[in-house]
Amino acid sequence: MDAIVLSTALTALLANIGLGGGIFEHGVIDHAWPRKPEIVQPRKGGISRVRFWIPAHSAFELVLLVTLYLGWGHGDVRKALLLALAAHLAMRLWSAFDMIPKAIAFEKAEAVDEAAARDWTKRSLMRFPLALLTSLAALAAFGAACGLNLG
Repeated sequence: MDAIVLSTALTALLANIGLGGGIFEHGVIDHAWPRKPEIVQPRKGGISRVRFWIPAHSAFELVLLVTLYLGWGHGDVRKALLLALAAHLAMRLWSAFDMIPKAIAFEKAEAVDEAAARDWTKRSLMRFPLALLTSLAALAAFGAACGLNLG
């Protein structure tokens, strides 16, 4: 199998792992932790979200950049990967400057305002369309790369 096909397959897989992690976080964790903040407070025995998100995002971003390099000469692959990069970058910048600092504050707080926590979970869900676009664009790049091998 061609390197670009393997690389786009891995890019799409990692994008969808991130999408799945976001779905799980919202569907399971975000419904419970505003009432029981210790669920997201590692020092109180709660989960450490960074143990998933840092490796997941780092792996995706590294593979995406390698795949962009490998696929740069193939217009459809490049366009889809650039769209994935733009959507992911928008989500990561929003997260870095807004969502993550607030999440860290909730993790460190002795007392958490449930209304503020619920507001955070609702706003966090608004990142879903960007994660979905990232995943769909990565899948489109994989499809385009597979098409290169057919022609």
